[in-house]
Order: sequence, then C-alpha cells, then structure tokens
Amino acid sequence: MVLGLPLLGAFLLALFGARRYAAELNAGMSFSTLVAVSFLVLRVLRHGPLLALHEQFFVDSFNVFLVALTAFVGFTTALFSRPYMRIEEQRGRLNPQRLRLYHSMYQLFMAAMFLALLTNNMGLLWVAMEAATLSTVLLVSLYRTRASLEAAWKYFILCGVGIAQALFGTILLYFAAEHVLGREGMTALLWTHLNAVKGHLEPRVLGLAFVFFLVGYGTKVGLAPLHNWLPDAHAEGPTPVSAVLSGLLLNVALYAVIRCKVLVEGSIGSYLPGHMLMGFGLLSAVLGAFFLWRQRDIKRLFAYSSIEHMGIITFAFGIGGPIANFAALLHMTVHSLTKSSIFFTAGHASQTADTQQMAGIRGLVGVSPTIGWGLMLGSIAILGMPPFGVFASEFLILTTAMREHPWTTPFLLIALGVAFAAIFRKVQPMVFGESNAPPLPHSPALAPVFVHLAIVLMLGVYIPFALAEWYRAAALLIGG
Repeated sequence: MVLGLPLLGAFLLALFGARRYAAELNAGMSFSTLVAVSFLVLRVLRHGPLLALHEQFFVDSFNVFLVALTAFVGFTTALFSRPYMRIEEQRGRLNPQRLRLYHSMYQLFMAAMFLALLTNNMGLLWVAMEAATLSTVLLVSLYRTRASLEAAWKYFILCGVGIAQALFGTILLYFAAEHVLGREGMTALLWTHLNAVKGHLEPRVLGLAFVFFLVGYGTKVGLAPLHNWLPDAHAEGPTPVSAVLSGLLLNVALYAVIRCKVLVEGSIGSYLPGHMLMGFGLLSAVLGAFFLWRQRDIKRLFAYSSIEHMGIITFAFGIGGPIANFAALLHMTVHSLTKSSIFFTAGHASQTADTQQMAGIRGLVGVSPTIGWGLMLGSIAILGMPPFGVFASEFLILTTAMREHPWTTPFLLIALGVAFAAIFRKVQPMVFGESNAPPLPHSPALAPVFVHLAIVLMLGVYIPFALAEWYRAAALLIGG
C-alpha cells in the first residue's frame, strides 16, 4: 500500500493533472499514503521488524521512522503547493500541461523515496535513488527557463556521476557477498543477509566499496565538495520541490550511506567509515556556513543552510555511539520539519515581492503577518535557538564531540556562529520594515508551517516516550 498509493497517484495525475482539481487529488493521494504509513508504523511498533515479498522489503526501527517523516512532510508539502502552484499558473509561469507534469512527477518522486527506504535489496536501493534523480530533474526544470534548464542539467550530470559511483560500490559489495553467501543471485544483496554475515565479508573490498558509496550517495546528500548541484536546483525549481529536496531527499540519500556504514564497519572492524563521515560532515558544515554570507537569493540562502545541517548530521553519524546516533536522528527530524516550513514561507515571500532576491523582499510582517512571522520563527528554529528542537539536537552533538573528539569542537562552533550571524542578518530586514507589495491573489496555505514549527518546539521541550524509544532502538541498530 505504501508503495502502491504514490504509484497510483502518479498514474491518475498523469491523466488528470491538468484539471482544476489536480492539486486536491495530489493532496488526497498524499494523505492516503500517510494513512497507510501510519498503519505500517503501528504494525512495526507492535510486532517488531517486518520482512515482506520474499525478503525484498524490510522495515525496522531505523527506516520506519524515516518513512513516517517522509509521508508526513510529503502530505504537508502537497497542501502548501495547492495555492502556490495556482499563483504560479495565474502569473503565467506554468500552464496546465506543466502542472500535470508537476503533480505526476511529485507522486513518482515520493514512490521512489519510499522504495529506497523500504527495500531490503541494495541493488534495488540504487535503482530507487536513480528513479528519484530522474523524477526530480523534470521537477527542477519545470519552469523551462534557461536558468532552470541549466540547473536541471547540472543536477542530472553531477548526481548521475555520483550514482554511477554508488553502482560500482554495489558491484563490489556483491563481489564480497557471493564468496560468503554463495551465488544466490540478487539474494546476496539483501541487507539483512549481509548484516548477518558482515564479519565474514572481505574487509579490503568492503572498505573500497564504502568509498564509492560515500562519494556516490554523498553527492545526493549534498556533502562538500560534491554539493554544487544543490543550491542551483533549490533556487530554480518550484518551491515545493525545494521543500522535499531539503526535507526528504537528502535524508533518504544519507540513510543509504548509513546502511552501508553498518555493513562496512562490521566487516573491517575499524572506525574508518566513521572518520570519513566526520571529515566530510565537518567540511560541509563549515563550507556551507561561510557560503551563506555570499547569497542574495532567498532560496539559495536556505539551500546552503541545508548543506550545513546535513554536514552536522553526517558528522554525528560519523562519531557513532548511542548518544551521537540519537542526536543525528533527532536532528534529521527537526531539520526536515523546520527547513520545509522555511521553504513554504520563502516561496510565498518571493511571490509576494515578485522576486527571489532578498534585497527586494521587505516588510513581510506588514503585508502578511503569517508569512513574516513564519519566516522569522522558522529561521530562529533552524539557527538552533532554544527551546526549539534544533537546539536540543545540536547541543547533544556538540557535547558528544567535546567528549569524543575535542579537536572538532572549534570547527562546529565556528560553523554554527557564522551561520547564525549570516541568516539572522539577512532575514531580519525581509521580515520587518516598509513594503508596498500587494497581497497574494490566493490565501497562502501556511497551516503546515506552524504545525511543523509546533512539532519542532515540542521536540525541544519534550520528546514523547514512544518516539524516544524509537530513536534509541534505531541508534543502537546503527551502532551495530
């Protein structure tokens, strides 16, 4: 059901995506998927890990929470896109045929992400990541402007090269597995089978495979220096696409890296994969923070913020251990919710001012208080101000780094301080000040913004017991 509903939605919207009710159909299919995911979550919580369809699909405490997060943000983004895309159509930037492409590819993209999260087969995981790339290329190029086509090609080429590296890593993994599991065809690529015998896999082959996995899937995570596609894709594509790219796709790509890390660390018996993640994560956090100062486009600004935060999450997974893994999972959750809400408000802010240039966006509070305060609260949350959940996860990561790897602490503090100064300096004049911009022709769908921020606020003050246990179980699983 979880995979079938988005595929059904893609088929229906390919037929009816140009109709006036297409946006409602897109939101309805996303809501149906969320309901199906809720039943899946309840089943896993009650009965533990689940294998299905000849072990080709596997759900455990790690991926089920990401499936739930993906379904929830996918639904709220579909709600946000209803008025947003209608305003774009009214202003002549889109026509009914392109809206049909948008709605159908949105559902196909969601299906690809669910497949990547739920599959037990490392080869099928690669196929799903490639499908996610191809569907988002069409979404990034939706406006058909020169800049959007250039961004889509850049995204396609860089991520295509990256995914080719991941394919080579998958081949190496199979090469190592067939010597232990025998020539069982695709069964030798089942993660559960590999995890059971990881101590017997050839360590040199697995170590080399992880390099290709990290470079390949790390390109889609947006880790520096493989991040060049990400700011352009965010800036030139429709804002709902930016929201799901930052809030969901980066998480799914990092999930693939962590699944590989579990196997490789168990094989080679050293912390080399963790140290590699720490290095790439630290570089991404610092580089992303400093690039924030140079940005003039509001969506590019928060795209570089995503690079910074994915670097922090990758760094935490690199440290490993129950506390760092717990903090990384928490940060994945709050970053997804906060960053998607920021893109919701940034999209309507750019529509209000009729520009994405931050110099032309002023006085949002006066024009639309919900947009203005939504952007300000979202920015405060993503900057790690208490009592929002980002503060809690960053505090855990910092304190763990101080204890485990003290030399990394100054780099993390510099990255967080530079990012705070850059974003606050640029957001404050956009929210306050004078503006003569007219109100939007359609009421913005900003309920998802405040729902997201309310959850992030709650997670900074109180984590429900069931969710905390969920994180602990996933953290222990990742730690081997």
